[in-house]
Amino acid sequence: MERVPLAGVVKRVSSLADGRELIYFDDPGTTLPPDRKVDERALDPRPATSTMRQDVLTGEWIAIAGARQNRAFLPPAEADPLAPQTPTNPSEVPDRYDVCVFENRSPSFGPELADAPNAPEGVADLTEIGFERTRAGVGRCEVVCFSPDHEGSFGTQTPVRARTVIEAWADRTADLSALPGVEQVFPFENRGEAIGVTLRHPHGQIYAYPYITPRTQRLLASVEQVGPDLFERILEHERASERVVLAGEHWTAFVPFAARWPIEVHMLPHRHVADFAATSDAERGELAELYLRLLRGIDGIYGDPTPYIAAWHQAPVNVGRDSVRLHLQLTSPRRAADKLKYLAGSEAAMGAWIGDVPPEAAATTIRAGIERSGNESA
Repeated sequence: MERVPLAGVVKRVSSLADGRELIYFDDPGTTLPPDRKVDERALDPRPATSTMRQDVLTGEWIAIAGARQNRAFLPPAEADPLAPQTPTNPSEVPDRYDVCVFENRSPSFGPELADAPNAPEGVADLTEIGFERTRAGVGRCEVVCFSPDHEGSFGTQTPVRARTVIEAWADRTADLSALPGVEQVFPFENRGEAIGVTLRHPHGQIYAYPYITPRTQRLLASVEQVGPDLFERILEHERASERVVLAGEHWTAFVPFAARWPIEVHMLPHRHVADFAATSDAERGELAELYLRLLRGIDGIYGDPTPYIAAWHQAPVNVGRDSVRLHLQLTSPRRAADKLKYLAGSEAAMGAWIGDVPPEAAATTIRAGIERSGNESA
């Protein structure tokens, strides 16, 4: 099946040998042929769907996914599981690609959906609290390969490729949000071994959760207390501050007023959009440019790759669509060229954070990194 989203990106849907969905997103003007090789590997059956257990102390749900213990750990280039297959490397992607997305072989959620035995019976079912409550960890986890190259990150891509990835995020957000039992969709990128990355290949992931995540539940509570215009007011306050690090016609990036991490940047669209699927062609085009500048600027702070988590928060599928705005939360534990911030007892056990760097000082440092990286690439 072929579909053309915005910006001339072509979507081609296929499948892997064990039935997992595989989707190619071809750059505008790609040199790749439309037909792709078939995955002919002999694969074991897919692992059983995880089980979720509720923590009666907090009401939070914990997915127990034992199959994830077997995933690849920092393989050499010739055994990269995200590179196109070769006669000596039976990787996950059977043919060449620009950007591709496929269902994770070792997922935290899924592959079963709402019709699975003991599946959650909606959000109300999951908000009840009791002893030894379990539910099937339904949903889906996908891998998003930004490039066929063995090493890199989102920030090492071209603007054209960055736009293709953004189109993939928008497409997958729409499709995953329509799956039965999915309550929230979360695209993200983990970058660097200090973060715990197990593959050097430039890639991210998308989680489709069967519940509304704890952070978003707290956000919804804040919206309830402050008002449905919470994000509009945040943007107004931050744009008037000295914490802005990048701004365009459609997006602004800033160090938040109460930043937790030594490097922390949020990015908001100027109009209300609930998720990537709701963004316009102009918003996606500008984001491809600004986001690359931001990520390269983060690397420019110390002159080498900085570990980070780039989390794209989206509104839940069924609630908060008119008040929760799509936004980036990029965080890094790097507090100096050769030092990392580790979570101490107060933060790890109590959730009571102590910031190491004043947000205004961090914004000055990040702006300098952006300027430095821009001069180097000029």
